[in-house]
Amino acid sequence: MNEVEELFDLSGKVALVTGGSRGLGAAMVRSYARAGADVVIASRNLDSCEDLAREVRAETGRQALAISCHVGDWEQVDRLAEAAYSEFGRVDVLVNNAGMSPLYDHVSNVSESLYDKVLDVNLKGPFRLTANIGTRMAEGDGGSIIMVSSTASQSPSENAIPYAAAKAGLNMLAVAFARTFAPKVRVNCIIPGPFLTDISKAWDMEAFEARAASTILLERGGIAEEIVGAALYFASGASSFTTGSLLTVSGGSAR
Repeated sequence: MNEVEELFDLSGKVALVTGGSRGLGAAMVRSYARAGADVVIASRNLDSCEDLAREVRAETGRQALAISCHVGDWEQVDRLAEAAYSEFGRVDVLVNNAGMSPLYDHVSNVSESLYDKVLDVNLKGPFRLTANIGTRMAEGDGGSIIMVSSTASQSPSENAIPYAAAKAGLNMLAVAFARTFAPKVRVNCIIPGPFLTDISKAWDMEAFEARAASTILLERGGIAEEIVGAALYFASGASSFTTGSLLTVSGGSAR
């Protein structure tokens, strides 16, 4: 193993990724396993988690634990943490990637239940999971925690206001928890722009591509694998002197 490979090596580590069964989360799970980590794959869809776990085991030989978890539920989040520690005895990398952004026709039609659901999944769950696992990391061998936010947190659109507010809060959780768990735990945040994952299947792609040509410097949406560089950087020793940082990965998206 050369010096560069050593920087990004995760051998002997355990990585837990919420929203880990598809899209950006699945790309991160695969990259962590390929870098040598055992992985915990969490999402509401247990079948999808188990499918990816089987793929990871077959391709990399790493251990992979599939867990069904609704991250907007405080008790389920605590059970997720307990299951990970029961199986592996440690978590070295936590990625708070699960999120949701249901659209609405007008802000006046946002119901209380919709608002609560968006805030629960995008902000409450990451807070509780980070508080739980971050405390254990700080009392043990340390670790790395990664929040996955959105450029909506910086440039919100009119049809995703609760989501934008929750993700802006997630940005600040990264900074606050970096201060809380220093010096043993590093906490950072990735701020993705538009990625062509499962969520983009509902987009009007012709309209998106036309808009991308004028509002995104690279003139396109990202593919899931293009999040891997940032995810590996924050998870590994390559970012050993980086904490409380917000990294935008958006192709130069202006909105």
